[in-house]
Amino acid sequence: MNPGLLPLVVSLLAAQAPAPAPAAQAPKAQASASKPSQVPGIAPLPGQPNLWVSNVPTVPEALRQRMEQYLEARSAALLDTSDDGKQLLITTRFADTNQLHLVEMPMGARTQLTFAREPINRALFQPGDSNVIYFLQDKGGGEFFQVFRLDRRTGRSELLTDGKSRHSDVKVSQDGRWLAYGGTGRNGKDTDVYVAPTAQPRQARRLTELEGSWAPIAFSNDGAKLLVAQERAVDDADLYVVDVASGARQRITPQEGKGGITSVVFAHDGKSVYLATDRYSDFAELYRVDLDKAPLTAAPESLTKAVKWNVTDLALSPDGRKLAVAFNEDGFTKVSLLDTRTKALAPLDSLPKGVAFGISFPLKRSDLLALTVGDAKSPMDVWTVDLKSRKPTRWTRSEVGGLDTNTFVEPVLVRYPSTDGVQVPAFLYLPRGATGKVPVIVSFHGGPEGQSLPLFSTFAQFATTELGMAVLVPNVRGSEGYGKAYRAMDDGVKREQSLADIGATLDFIASRKELDASRVGVSGGSYGGYMTLASVAFYPERFKAAVDVVGISSLPSFLENTQAYRRDLRRAEYGDERDPAVRKVQERISPLGSVARIRAALYVQQGANDPRVPQSEAEQIVQAVRQRSPDVWYMLATDEGHGFQKKANRDSAQMTTMMFFEKHLGAPRSPEATGTK
Repeated sequence: MNPGLLPLVVSLLAAQAPAPAPAAQAPKAQASASKPSQVPGIAPLPGQPNLWVSNVPTVPEALRQRMEQYLEARSAALLDTSDDGKQLLITTRFADTNQLHLVEMPMGARTQLTFAREPINRALFQPGDSNVIYFLQDKGGGEFFQVFRLDRRTGRSELLTDGKSRHSDVKVSQDGRWLAYGGTGRNGKDTDVYVAPTAQPRQARRLTELEGSWAPIAFSNDGAKLLVAQERAVDDADLYVVDVASGARQRITPQEGKGGITSVVFAHDGKSVYLATDRYSDFAELYRVDLDKAPLTAAPESLTKAVKWNVTDLALSPDGRKLAVAFNEDGFTKVSLLDTRTKALAPLDSLPKGVAFGISFPLKRSDLLALTVGDAKSPMDVWTVDLKSRKPTRWTRSEVGGLDTNTFVEPVLVRYPSTDGVQVPAFLYLPRGATGKVPVIVSFHGGPEGQSLPLFSTFAQFATTELGMAVLVPNVRGSEGYGKAYRAMDDGVKREQSLADIGATLDFIASRKELDASRVGVSGGSYGGYMTLASVAFYPERFKAAVDVVGISSLPSFLENTQAYRRDLRRAEYGDERDPAVRKVQERISPLGSVARIRAALYVQQGANDPRVPQSEAEQIVQAVRQRSPDVWYMLATDEGHGFQKKANRDSAQMTTMMFFEKHLGAPRSPEATGTK
């Protein structure tokens, strides 16, 4: 399914379901009073007791002052619209974490609705009553999300789920009667779909009770049917229609073969669905599937065959006449409108150029489209488009610490060759006005099936604008957005061949006269952290410094220790470590097995409550590299998970990262020093 969809779950009351097996317990935040790490010399950072560091120097005041404005940058993302489109529910940060806010007019005040210590990034209105909001929230970054209901009339939030198992994908039917979500409450491993009447939201029952990861996608207009997806991997998902009352399931996708699902919505009459899938093509194309002809036995007619890019998002107007279709064209979003009667596809050219997310229609407005839009020089903000006049209207303007965004760098889209005929697309940020050769930081995305997009990055803008360094952001083989064949090129043991793209990236840097191939750093988070460690382990002479954020140091130990609810999904991507032949390759390409080769300076950052890449992955590489090079920096946040979401933690992580790269890569060299003219 769409990478933006995260699995979630609800639990049942014992009176309404068979007694569940013990649920997986949410990781508990480490108490700062006890030592949370086995790394020698680690101690809490003065003034930040939940942030523990080892070998990390104090940030110089001059660097702190230079970065402070950049670190005040915030963004706004659309979560939902009221039925009439006059109220937008957004998430943005005005203190330490993202919280829910309401905006009631373009460029109007952002009225804060939640004031929690933990971030809130997913929420939606109850149709028919915008005073009721459902949202997901976890604790300490552990991703064991719970479902809450906020009553704006009282300002109080009520916990609807069990407080310990993992929940995801909250949906509410258009008639406001049904609440659906995913949850691991049955056994801690499988994600089931739950439904509950909104009048009694704690009275949930399991709609599916099957092995694997199941998620609710969308209700039919009458609330009688629910689209449900079973996801085995990013390239292997199946779609079903489930009767809400009886639980009877009808399969839509064929039994044979496989394909990914990026988006799906019911047609207006509820008798067919619009489905974006790459099952029948290299790219995700749009199809209309009649339910009376499901499950499919042959490929239906593609409605977007002329566009050779992925369909990433769909939104159907309430009158059923317009289908908004978002395409990912080389990392940029293009939105078109499909006339559902004539099947004509017309581009919506009035939107600002950039990357868009979360397109939606208000439930009672077929003339208004709402969405989030961002670009490389300014943070994400919320917009609407009047479909009669095609006029876009900006609803929020997020700040960048008072800095002039016109001084920021626009990346250039480049491509360079690698092995096996691969052409690697990448975004290159070059400092303005630089003379001579500049140091380079290579930044790898996570996933692995993620995609680096031209969105605002404090990291990239500070490195280029203030430090005079270039930033190169590649989408190596295995990345989303360039067809399923490209995405599959690193699956399983083929990951060994994908490491050649690191060498190709270095060769590209060496080919550019403005880039200094002798001063290259690398950074990345999650799978990008694996690529960072692999870079310095397998190309040891060509990197000077590396920052690994929640990265994988050993593929077998990662698969053995990641949370049970996601282990099989990851085995589908990385290969099954229980197979001796697969494990042999995994061990060969794991950075932990090649620590003796690492020569670059290393800085590792980790969240103690990370359910995806556990703390042990960070600490085993830190301690192994320190046997040869004691000056490895390490930062551990005891109140974070898979990445840092709290501003104070994130600020410390970013400032020390820039301090680290400035120390090891230095400043741009003059033309005289490099011998260039």
